[in-house]
Amino acid sequence: MALQSRSELRGRARAARLQRQQDRCLQVGSCPGTRPRGHDRSAFRPPPRARDPTSEDANRARTQVEAFAAEHRLQIVAWYVENESGAKLARPELFRLLADAHEGDGLLVEQIDRLSRLTAADWEALKAELAAKRIRVVALDLPTSWTMASRIGDEFTGRMFEAINGMLLDMFAAVARKDYDDRRRRQAQGQAKAKAEGKYKGRAEDTERNAEIASMITAGQSWNTIQSATGCSRATIAKIAKRGRIGAAAHG
Repeated sequence: MALQSRSELRGRARAARLQRQQDRCLQVGSCPGTRPRGHDRSAFRPPPRARDPTSEDANRARTQVEAFAAEHRLQIVAWYVENESGAKLARPELFRLLADAHEGDGLLVEQIDRLSRLTAADWEALKAELAAKRIRVVALDLPTSWTMASRIGDEFTGRMFEAINGMLLDMFAAVARKDYDDRRRRQAQGQAKAKAEGKYKGRAEDTERNAEIASMITAGQSWNTIQSATGCSRATIAKIAKRGRIGAAAHG
């Protein structure tokens, strides 16, 4: 066996470490992943899902994500359920996910609009957070992103797919935002018309749920606990909390 210099040995050791780090994310049938825990199965971290109108929708989305992960032999290490709108950057579960994520982790999402209906500026801010940890986004509705769930043979091909996927992610995020703005505009137009005709009554209040929220606030429950228990937004909790303070002041 030929002798090697210290610099050569260090170089080989560094190359081996890099290869092990890459293989940690790209094991099992050449599946990339996120944060395998003590074994070579790849792992993905599904992102917060923007508000689902029903639990049935949430279960459907989870089923589809699980089916995709099974087909591509990806291990899901954590689920994050978000009750805030995908049009907001300040989402507690989203930032908990980002805080939990390790470098090279992946996000597996049913649709891009579940991750972002953000403005251009907020989308760029979120992308910067993802890029800082080299987090890969794989969306079931964006087939080009599936390349992030398979091992890419060489650096050039990998960079080309990364560039193409990044461009399409930007396009899908822009379409999701436009759809959100269009629906908001049509809703406002419909409300204005109904008000002009004296037909607008607004959304009916869920009095039973709101009473439960008020009781939990009075009992000193945290807002995160209330969100998890009721599925409401923080804006709803804030409105009910404010209503309670006003009521208490009126009777004080």
